[in-house]
Amino acid sequence: MHFAISLFVLLSSSLILAQDDGNAITEKPDETQSCQPDMCDLLMAFGAMKEKIAVMETRLKNSESRLRNSETRLKNSESRLNSSESRLRNSENQLLELRNKERTKVIFSAATGAGGKHIGPFNTNKTLIYRTVITNIGDAYSPHTGIFVAPVAGVYYFTIFFHAGGHERAGLLLYKNNQLMIVTGDHRTEADTADNGGNAAFLQLQPGDHVYVVLAANSHVWGTNHHTTFSGFLVTQM
Repeated sequence: MHFAISLFVLLSSSLILAQDDGNAITEKPDETQSCQPDMCDLLMAFGAMKEKIAVMETRLKNSESRLRNSETRLKNSESRLNSSESRLRNSENQLLELRNKERTKVIFSAATGAGGKHIGPFNTNKTLIYRTVITNIGDAYSPHTGIFVAPVAGVYYFTIFFHAGGHERAGLLLYKNNQLMIVTGDHRTEADTADNGGNAAFLQLQPGDHVYVVLAANSHVWGTNHHTTFSGFLVTQM
């Protein structure tokens, strides 16, 4: 653009000088002044060049405007994408939170389930398997092994109850891993034909800790679906 203006000034100056030189040599006031053929061609070419430059400037401005519009649309698209990603992360976090809440719902209750038969006595301690599952939310208790496995760290509450005949000793022991926690039982007696007992405890557990009931050696319990039970639930997660 600056080159075109400079060229125009140069050509105009040359035209004026040429006209001045002609007037200095011969003054013909009655004749119509006109430019020399070469100079006229240059001026016409310069005019055409100015028009082309103006068209190019207009196109450039239009291109810059379209570019700015494209940049604005791109920024809007990026903003919408970031918003969508944020909503997706929030949804994933909510789903994970719901899954964690479901995992921390731990409640179970089971009975020995040996019909009308008594279980024991045995000459050694024996893990008592409660085969009839009444409730097992969280699937932390196994009716195949009789063992409860803590899924999360927290404080749990456990209860054990039994019914037994008085003609034999009764005794149940609740263990956390290999550590004895609580005991319930009754002595053998000829005067008392039936015995009932129970106990309960709050236990602080870590994930993977085992809790189970052991039938003491030389003792028995009644094996119905209603009398001898083992139950527990998560009180609070830690």
